Amino acid sequence: MKNITSNIENLTSLWESVSKPFDSFFKAEEFDYSLIKNSDWPNRLWFNTDINTGMVQKARKVLQSSSSKLIIPYWDIYDSISFRILENNGFQLKFEQMGMVLNRSRCYDTLEGVSLKKVASKKEAELWSRLFRKSFGYDINPILINVSQNNTHYYIAYNENEAVGTGIIHFTNKVSGIHSVGIIPNHRRKGYAEQIMKALINESIEKESLRITLQSSEMGKGLYLKLGFKEQFKIKNYELTTD
Repeated sequence: MKNITSNIENLTSLWESVSKPFDSFFKAEEFDYSLIKNSDWPNRLWFNTDINTGMVQKARKVLQSSSSKLIIPYWDIYDSISFRILENNGFQLKFEQMGMVLNRSRCYDTLEGVSLKKVASKKEAELWSRLFRKSFGYDINPILINVSQNNTHYYIAYNENEAVGTGIIHFTNKVSGIHSVGIIPNHRRKGYAEQIMKALINESIEKESLRITLQSSEMGKGLYLKLGFKEQFKIKNYELTTD
């Protein structure tokens, strides 16, 4: 359970650290939420314990008062079916992910195909944002990257001199969370995703992380299993669809 908790804490810490500089992180009694205007991300509301009807109804009021849509991740770790409370209160399942963890102590040998460049300027932040939009189909405002915290590193992946993708590492308590690994459409199926992941894993090891975590889509899970990641828990992501 400790490894699962550290995975969730890394993910929610990323949302919190990105939102705080804009006064866009909020704490309620049973849940926290991040709501940044003019950005599709992070914009999440997450519960800190297993949910009940009262908690969900309080969250509904927050969501109904917002002009932006927030995604609600449900951590399927409580050995219950409380996610049905969300479904019975106007929330629709949008997508699922798998929390995964890697315990690795040795870096990969010299990599071929891609190199990583840490974002360090406004121009690079704007490029990162454009690449992310092409890769994932939604927007991260580049201003979020410009004021990034010391424990959050944004990377542009290059094939020679051509930018082909993105990645993030967020560090919490000897845990490296790898996030937002994306490849722009015209460079997919060339092995770049695996090379980016290996480079991010190497960076995590060099920073002396004891564990590496991520949240995988079904499409990406095969690659992460190949790299040695283990499945931990399912994340069901919901959105409020009714008033």
